[in-house]
Amino acid sequence: QVQLVESGGGLVQAGDSLRLSCVLSGRTFRTYAMGWFRQAPARDREGLVAISWSGGTTYFADSVKGRFTISRDNAKKTVYLEMDRLTPEDTAVYYCALDLQSWDGVERLHRGLADYWGQGTQVTVSS
Repeated sequence: QVQLVESGGGLVQAGDSLRLSCVLSGRTFRTYAMGWFRQAPARDREGLVAISWSGGTTYFADSVKGRFTISRDNAKKTVYLEMDRLTPEDTAVYYCALDLQSWDGVERLHRGLADYWGQGTQVTVSS
């Protein structure tokens, strides 16, 4: 059974950096794209970044472009989200997601579609 477990969230100050990790347990039997989403209180879930199996294709939402970086280590079955220059508007629960159906692309994650979701990790940015 596939499970995703995020870690690395916490309380930071505006301007700080933070790195989130998401580890996959179980076997997928195929390649998969991975991505990060977030949801702030009283707001819709927002897709942030996604990366294809090979790492050759990525997607960044305008709200995080230039500040957030996604990377993955397939041998460790881990995806990372590096977040720089954090602001209070980045406060949210951050979720990683896995898509089994996009071969080596990120199209489904770009549309907010995924096959598996993590339980989320809270990121709070104080001003």
